[in-house]
Amino acid sequence: MMEFHTYTLPNGIRGIHRQVHGSVAHCALVIGAGSRDELPSEYGLAHFTEHAFFKGTERRRAWQVNCRLENLGGELNAFTTKEDTTIHATTLRGDFAKAAELIADIAFHSTFPDRELEREKEVIVDEINTYKDSPADLIYDTFEDLLFEGSQLGHNILGRKVALARYDGEAIRAFTRRMHTTDRMVFSSIGNFSPRVAEAVAARYFGGEASTLCRGERVAPTPCTPFEKSIARHTHQTHCIIGCRAYDIADERRLPLALLVNILGGPSANSLLNMVIRERHGLSYNIEASYTPYGDTGIVAIYFSSEHANAAQCIELIEEQLHKLRTTPLSPRQLSMAKKQFIAQLAISSESNESYMLSAGKSLLCHDEVDTMEQVYTKIRALTASQLTEVAEELFSKMSRLIYR
Repeated sequence: MMEFHTYTLPNGIRGIHRQVHGSVAHCALVIGAGSRDELPSEYGLAHFTEHAFFKGTERRRAWQVNCRLENLGGELNAFTTKEDTTIHATTLRGDFAKAAELIADIAFHSTFPDRELEREKEVIVDEINTYKDSPADLIYDTFEDLLFEGSQLGHNILGRKVALARYDGEAIRAFTRRMHTTDRMVFSSIGNFSPRVAEAVAARYFGGEASTLCRGERVAPTPCTPFEKSIARHTHQTHCIIGCRAYDIADERRLPLALLVNILGGPSANSLLNMVIRERHGLSYNIEASYTPYGDTGIVAIYFSSEHANAAQCIELIEEQLHKLRTTPLSPRQLSMAKKQFIAQLAISSESNESYMLSAGKSLLCHDEVDTMEQVYTKIRALTASQLTEVAEELFSKMSRLIYR
């Protein structure tokens, strides 16, 4: 049996479905519009729009939107990233069509009533305040702002309170007309029903919408010079990010980089940075490395927090590990173990039907194709030690640094 089935509705909305055993269904509408698609006068609007989706449609009040699936034991949620907005639902298999109908209703027929929006602004202000109280979250955004300064990627998703106060239903409608178009939408589903059923449900609830084309334009960020910056925030600990720009989502070198970052500071206890900085030296409890690809660039970030007195030694040890990855290829045994571990982690995470469904939708939106898990594993097994060293040499030789003290 095919791992998944893809289709395109006459209005340009693409779909992907995977049939699996079990009584639970997940589905999502992934829309290719995020904070990078905001005009300078719209910062924070993509995220505000995501909140506004739950405030009522032409045929439902806000409480009816929120209770529709809850009453069936299911759930409805949404999130915004720099490049997309996703509305997703989880229900029992028999309620899949109800979930699809609700997502279509809020995506295409939301009314964005100003009274409800004013109340929702208070919720987002609270979200902004919570986020400002968390240096670990704040430093990531500040680092990204500096790394992509002057580009569409160089501002945070939540926006500012001053700008938020200005936005109304009309501002949201202008943004959705420009960016929430059928050529940038994917309906992704997973559950114990056939692709034919999934496609028929999608056609029924999404197929009747008019075909629209996106009028926004994404501009790739211009090159940046590596920087080192320290900001006095009077935090209890030092927080630090060491990172650089990286490969975009379509780049062939994305996979060797993902494996390299996993070896360096992935989620397992035997990552290089965890072993050296936490286990061997006891200098930091929180240390991790991540790689986030975008449509035309990407970011690699190593984050740690430590006692103020230990920060300089942590940075020195991180730079030692980066230098080693640039100059010394992994041994065949190290490489084989790293590949096995990475493949196992991917296999375990794809067991979560919801995360599989979300990443398949995102992949179809970006590439217009989706690799099966087996194809991904085959590509990982084929990676060589010299490919990893080349990637490390290209990226890790031009790292930037941001410190909160």
